[in-house]
Amino acid sequence: MDYSEILEQLESLADPEAVKGMARYGITPEKAYGVSIPNLRAIARAVGTDHELAGWLWLNGSRETRILASMIADPKLLTEAQMERWASEFTYWEICDQCCINLFSRTPLAWRKAIEWSSRPEESYKRAAFVLMARLAVSEKKAPDERFEPFFPLITAAAADPRNMVKKAVNWALRQIGKRSPGLNSRAIETAEALRRTDSKSARWIASDALRELRSEAVQSRLGARRDQEHPS
Repeated sequence: MDYSEILEQLESLADPEAVKGMARYGITPEKAYGVSIPNLRAIARAVGTDHELAGWLWLNGSRETRILASMIADPKLLTEAQMERWASEFTYWEICDQCCINLFSRTPLAWRKAIEWSSRPEESYKRAAFVLMARLAVSEKKAPDERFEPFFPLITAAAADPRNMVKKAVNWALRQIGKRSPGLNSRAIETAEALRRTDSKSARWIASDALRELRSEAVQSRLGARRDQEHPS
């Protein structure tokens, strides 16, 4: 499937009512067809990996072509300059999350960019940093706890940011990291408790929301079972 065929398929799947619904959830690209993520995944499977085509799709600028670009790009060919360029154009949360989950988190640069971007003032980069942290916590199953320890001070530093795209990503990162292991759970709860004592409304919201999940029976039961497996009596 080539570039023109993809555009034809997107046109055939276009749903103006879906576009209106997306806007209510903060998905506000300049151009959108209203095609669902499952349909985009089906197109991506038909295309396969095609890094050059991904570049052209990104340049098209529509919601769907950019999400497709993140799905078919080759993480082994993705350059740092390309990551920087694409991240600078994350103007709404969905494209940031899709790009980080589908592509950026699969590159060797993911860990470094998560740390580097967390200190950037731009909303696009800052959200990407914490989405990457959240995703790495899920996808990097063999990574030791020590790899995630540097993220906690960054979470604390960004927690006072009141922008929705940022604070929700910070919250997501804290929760996902805190669900990885008993040790990281304790560290995440400790971090959240400290945030809850600050005078920042954003930080207190992040803390309260995270603590509900991190201390939930479901999470504690799962982590307890893992602790018993690792340290049988």
